Amino acid sequence: MPTRRRAILILISLCLLAVASIGLALTVGSFKVSYSDVLAALFGQEGGSGDVVLQLRLPRALAGFACGGLLALAGALMQVLLRNPLADPYALGISGGAGVGAMLAMLLGLPVLGVDGLAFAGAFAAMLLVFGLAHGDGSWTQTRLLLTGVIVAAGCGALVALMLTIAEEHKLRGMLFWLMGDLGQSAQWWPAFAALLVALLLTMPFARELNLLSRGLMQAQALGVAVGRLRYAIYLLASLATAASVTTAGSIGFVGLVVPHLVRLATGNDQRLLLPASVLAGGSLLVLADTLARTLIAPQQLPVGVLTALIGVPVFLFLLSRQPK
Repeated sequence: MPTRRRAILILISLCLLAVASIGLALTVGSFKVSYSDVLAALFGQEGGSGDVVLQLRLPRALAGFACGGLLALAGALMQVLLRNPLADPYALGISGGAGVGAMLAMLLGLPVLGVDGLAFAGAFAAMLLVFGLAHGDGSWTQTRLLLTGVIVAAGCGALVALMLTIAEEHKLRGMLFWLMGDLGQSAQWWPAFAALLVALLLTMPFARELNLLSRGLMQAQALGVAVGRLRYAIYLLASLATAASVTTAGSIGFVGLVVPHLVRLATGNDQRLLLPASVLAGGSLLVLADTLARTLIAPQQLPVGVLTALIGVPVFLFLLSRQPK
């Protein structure tokens, strides 16, 4: 089968999976809604289930898809940047910075908008800090960038632990849910969705250069790739994509780690296919995980990050066992 035809079939299949996952999220829950009622609500027909679908489940499903797509896209970019197939979008401390901002906002009793604003500010500050420290005197290596991110993440983790220690008891549940990933407060889905579209549109024109970069710095430079500017662009796009996701839904682990690697095993390493396929697969996975999180012990809800971790840990260990020694 021709490569282009195979790529089209893969993308169509993933699009159908995305639609099916969102459709399932709209029907399943403590209050079950039939597919006919969902369609009636989406097309503006009056019905008893309309408010549940349009005001609760649809925004949450779209936010979940956007966050999953952002994390998978960021993970795919980070794996090229660090030349490590097991790299993670949280490896550079972005999530830790967002966590510090969000915990500070909750500690101060700020509303949801304040929590989101400080979370994004913290993520952006962590991005600038890691970039500045890793760049140093102008040198730039994958090892230096990764070590800087690990140290910044550890410092942010210490600050988060300190704020959890001094927080009032009635605030702890919300703070812990945020740290474990929670889509329950994601009424504003469109900022994350817009960030996903912009990030993907900005990334796709670099797909050929990313293919060359994944083969090695020297080879990419020999073939005319402006490696320095490309690496800066990858770092910026991956960091902002991670920040947008974390700001919307908190820290959700393993989506950005596992999804790009699994997609790479299934489709190969061509970034022209890998990037959009990772977005579709990551978004679908997070929507399905969130649907399970809010129905498993309904009417109580689990943090979606718990379920992604339970799925991701065995998959990660399997992938790690397949890596060359």
